[in-house]
Amino acid sequence: MVGAFFGGLPIIPHTTFMSESGNGGAGFAGGGERTAWFDAARYGMFIHWGAYAVAGRGEWAANRERIPFADYKARYVDTWRAEKYDPAAWAGLAAEAGMKYAVLTTRHHDGLALWPTAQSEFHTGALGPKRDLVGPYVEAMRAAGLKVGLYFSPADWYHADYPGPWFRDWPAPADWKSAEARERFIAYWRAQVRELLTGYGKIDYLWYDGVIPDDIRSQEANEEALRLQPHLLINERNGQPWHVKNSEQAIHAPAPGITWEACMTLNDNWGFHAGDFRWKDPVEVVKMLLKTATKAGNLLLNVGPRPDGTIPEESATILRQAGKWLERNGESIYGSELNPFTWSNWGIVTTRGSRVYLHIWNSTGTELCVADIANKVLSASMLHGGAPLDFEQRGDRLILRGIPTPLPDPLVTTIALDVEGKPAATAEQTSFWIPG
Repeated sequence: MVGAFFGGLPIIPHTTFMSESGNGGAGFAGGGERTAWFDAARYGMFIHWGAYAVAGRGEWAANRERIPFADYKARYVDTWRAEKYDPAAWAGLAAEAGMKYAVLTTRHHDGLALWPTAQSEFHTGALGPKRDLVGPYVEAMRAAGLKVGLYFSPADWYHADYPGPWFRDWPAPADWKSAEARERFIAYWRAQVRELLTGYGKIDYLWYDGVIPDDIRSQEANEEALRLQPHLLINERNGQPWHVKNSEQAIHAPAPGITWEACMTLNDNWGFHAGDFRWKDPVEVVKMLLKTATKAGNLLLNVGPRPDGTIPEESATILRQAGKWLERNGESIYGSELNPFTWSNWGIVTTRGSRVYLHIWNSTGTELCVADIANKVLSASMLHGGAPLDFEQRGDRLILRGIPTPLPDPLVTTIALDVEGKPAATAEQTSFWIPG
């Protein structure tokens, strides 16, 4: 029966799964009008939430601990209530943080669907919370003006037709139990994606993940998804065609011209972990934003709600503080373009149009020398407040004077330069001597 389950669990650590499609930009179908909203957004909220939150040991607890299905269901799924689930509060926090879209795990690798799927009995309509959790999320994000993303893992650890237990790599063609099992599994996961794309109105972003078996006819599924929602963006983790390339727990930009996103955690886990207190501070969050924006990429920053549906206070506080920085300096992030300038030891640069933004976290005193800008500089000012700065260009060197000390922004201080023409560097960086 489609939707039956077993106790074997394939295994790949989540933080090392970073698909590169093997061949760079092959299959890339993004750019232009299709990805315009995404390229302007620069910042989104990733939400990992499921029955694994009840365990409180991260989203891979079932796999890492080899929990039999009956135990997982009884201890974590059946006891999950989501009693304080308020997606409007999630949306409000995302908006306050300066985020422009969100992505919810509608079904993680444990196979529990957060909506009442007709394809199995393992869903929150019948178990645990006993209601649809996807619909209220979609409505709340739309109401807050955020773009709506749905995460879906084609993998399903407990499904009877999933190739087999305890894989340490993607299941291969020979690992299917039979040709019939493969066909049933393909029909199962594709029907669930179809439900998501036909049951909730406009969806902006389909985010695939998972220990995906070999040859599950992903291209057919993606093409069907685009027929159902022609405007849809699809990430590259489940084959062609795709529009957004991902890097996970690392900020690795692809070749210029490819739309991309770095997905990162606020601590060391995606799903709620009651013992993980290794929180990134607001400065680290702003730096991650800058390191993606400078390369024309987005930051998809994760929160792991508790089983009751509330977002940990530590996460909320960090996001709000970074959001306050964006209120002051968002012009330098949203819609940023590929930065032509090389690294510095005082901070980082972003660009948009004919503006260059100098983001300083290491003060150089009241003066700052920038020797990268080939353009004529027309004006210099503090981005927040607009106070003008004195400056002088001597050949390749731009000297800024009158910079406040200590730096006025508690996170990162930003100076805006208006330049003549499109920002250009004095020299192109073609290599870097430090690996990585």
